[in-house]
Amino acid sequence: MIPSSPNRFARMKVALVAIAFASMAFAPAMAQDAKTVEVKPFEAKPFTAMSNSAQAMRDSIVSMARAQIGTKYRFGGGSPEKGFDCSGLVKFVMAALNLDVPRTAKQQAKVGLAIIKDTSRLLPGDVLTFGKGKKGAVSHVGIYVGDGRFVQASSAAGRVIETPLDRPASPRIKVWRGVRRILLLDDSTATTPPAVAAKGGN
Repeated sequence: MIPSSPNRFARMKVALVAIAFASMAFAPAMAQDAKTVEVKPFEAKPFTAMSNSAQAMRDSIVSMARAQIGTKYRFGGGSPEKGFDCSGLVKFVMAALNLDVPRTAKQQAKVGLAIIKDTSRLLPGDVLTFGKGKKGAVSHVGIYVGDGRFVQASSAAGRVIETPLDRPASPRIKVWRGVRRILLLDDSTATTPPAVAAKGGN
């Protein structure tokens, strides 16, 4: 096994710190003196804190995913020490944020909320699904990290890498099939129509 580089441990440390802050964002705020709290009519914004917390969680998912870049690919692997396959990476990163997802790519393609396959609709932390051909079963997943890029455990590269979503078409490259939104703390309005989702639009 190739020793982990100091840079990778630094990235992991940053990711863990980001996760700690994200977790703190979900803790209910306690007023030091309830008598001094004043909520004026029509000024309370109950969804603002939730939106901020969702953003913090998304940032943490991205940090944790990028912290695994360079880890070797291993079929069936689910940890930085033993290596990752594509779904093992997704499960590991989500579990770090206490988000429970199934183990395989095919299973992960069925959880969360189906989102329209449109790059303008993507949010960091979304799980991208891939397969061979237009109607082939999902056989690969990755984590969207923003700016048209995603992190994946690539068997071809032999390691975890960050890749542009608009890669040139190739027989060796699996086709982007759909999007699943695991983190549902914000207003996810860009969902696929029920009829499309029911027909296996992803």
